[in-house]
Amino acid sequence: MTELRTIATAPFTDQKPGTSGLRKKVTVFQQPHYLENFVQAIFDSLEGYGGHTLVVGGDGRYYNRQAIQVILKMAAANGFGRVLVGQGGILSTPAASCVIRRYGAFGGIILSASHNPGGPEGDFGIKYNTQNGGPAPEKVTNAIFARSRELVSYRIVAAADVDLDRLGEQRVGTMVVEVIDAVADYGALMESLFDFDRIRQMLTGGAFRLCYDALHAVTGGYGVKILGDRLGAPMDSLQNCVPLEDFGGGHPDPNLVYAHDLVAKMLAAAAPDFGAASDGDGDRNMIMGRRFFVTPSDSLAVLAAHATLVPAYRGGLAGIARSMPTSGAADRVAARLGVECYETPTGWKFFGNLLDAGKITLCGEESFGTGSNHVREKDGLWAVLFWLNILAVRQQSVEAIVREHWQQFGRNYYARHDYEGVETERAETLMTQLRQGLPALAGRQFGSYRVHLADDFCYTDPIDGSISAGQGVRLVFEDGSRLIFRLSGTGTEGATLRVYLERYEPNIALHGLDPQVALQDLIAIAQEVAQITPLTGRTAPTVIT
Repeated sequence: MTELRTIATAPFTDQKPGTSGLRKKVTVFQQPHYLENFVQAIFDSLEGYGGHTLVVGGDGRYYNRQAIQVILKMAAANGFGRVLVGQGGILSTPAASCVIRRYGAFGGIILSASHNPGGPEGDFGIKYNTQNGGPAPEKVTNAIFARSRELVSYRIVAAADVDLDRLGEQRVGTMVVEVIDAVADYGALMESLFDFDRIRQMLTGGAFRLCYDALHAVTGGYGVKILGDRLGAPMDSLQNCVPLEDFGGGHPDPNLVYAHDLVAKMLAAAAPDFGAASDGDGDRNMIMGRRFFVTPSDSLAVLAAHATLVPAYRGGLAGIARSMPTSGAADRVAARLGVECYETPTGWKFFGNLLDAGKITLCGEESFGTGSNHVREKDGLWAVLFWLNILAVRQQSVEAIVREHWQQFGRNYYARHDYEGVETERAETLMTQLRQGLPALAGRQFGSYRVHLADDFCYTDPIDGSISAGQGVRLVFEDGSRLIFRLSGTGTEGATLRVYLERYEPNIALHGLDPQVALQDLIAIAQEVAQITPLTGRTAPTVIT
């Protein structure tokens, strides 16, 4: 027997979703009514979902299971007819997008703080994805925030918890809850996109060695079932594949600093041929060859240039999109292919309209996210399989393929310097001063670099005409080099200042430089223009990628 309850509450003032939903410390979400208020604000901002299907799942981090039980009971109280939930409460973010699209669900709630640390003292997050499987656009997240500020009650049923580990149907009141295999639908989609037979031959042939690191996060099970069981990769080549609520005490961010186990293995004398890692919720990826790191910007460009080697993309690309801070390497491929390359703000939701309108096939961000029109989220394991498909066809090393790409298109030397946990007021002061100083920067000379354009990036969506202003301060120099400054919206403590540096080098003889050496003049200019050390107190970045 279930009882519908209406619980009196009071608004919270801090429930404004960022680029990837609402992220806070676990202890914030554990406050009485905090999670419930935000979930009710989501439901109150939607129309016409009565009797329809909702998808729910998360990255398995601490508080995931408890939050899902609350969401299921609130979904029942608010009139959903059915909920599909991943077994154990698990669904990677791209798999959730896949499930929403495959079953025509009304939308989905994904519980994740992506690449942020987990555990009782770590981070937690929640976001709503719409019917296309992608993150809610700004008009929806703005409506959710507005509703959260006026909420005085929420609806929930008093019912027993659902057994999240038992596959099949259960009920919460009149609502059906179906616990589904977290990997099955996503795995079938991957097999429809890539040449699994050819990849399997490479992975089982004995000459090719792989190392995949799930960082004790959500893709552990996906890696084992797809790379191991379906494609024959040796199980000892799949490391840290047991998902843990605190990610084993690690930081599930696939970059050169936090994926240290993988990096050490790939830089060793007896390194495998190919290395890859995914993040907390499975939507990001890092690609490495033997003693060779592939920047996410270069990865997007290489995938685009080789797309016709993959069954799903043999017909060619409709177009490419990249986030504004991502290097222009993909632009050069698009120009060669004769297709459009769109420049969007940071945030995967900005790719959704372009994908839905058929304007693009591939898209990516410098923050280790790559994807295509197969779902409406970035997809880490998809990128790994794409690379493996290319390697199986080309029969060359990762390094050889990337260096050949540079010879054809030139090299975009690129780096991102992250200053994490900066005092919020200091970071905002830095950005304010940068914006105020923009008029004086146009035409200014810095050594051999003259500023061609100085602005704060503003994006007009070519599909719906919506405008997104204040997306990052840009300095574009006459030779095409760029400096970009923006504050990240993915952290939960202080602010993260991100500085993006890019220089294009067409001369093949100069393609062998260390990026930090190639970019040293731009690094100095960034310090001078933004006054990073005086304003933040930081003498060096926390993370360089």
